[in-house]
Amino acid sequence: MSDIVNLNRFRKAQNRVKKRAQADENAVKFGRSKSERELDEARAEKAREVLRQHRLDEE
Repeated sequence: MSDIVNLNRFRKAQNRVKKRAQADENAVKFGRSKSERELDEARAEKAREVLRQHRLDEE
């Protein structure tokens, strides 16, 4: 005879595994490294600074 299995627990565990696999896939697909995020932030900061320097009236 086999062991008794709680189907609700089994279903929830199976869903957790599927969601974790999807999350890992998305992290690889859409994630960026720390250096990429820092580079984007530095470029945005430089663009804000250039824009600020070209303003006609200072407040």
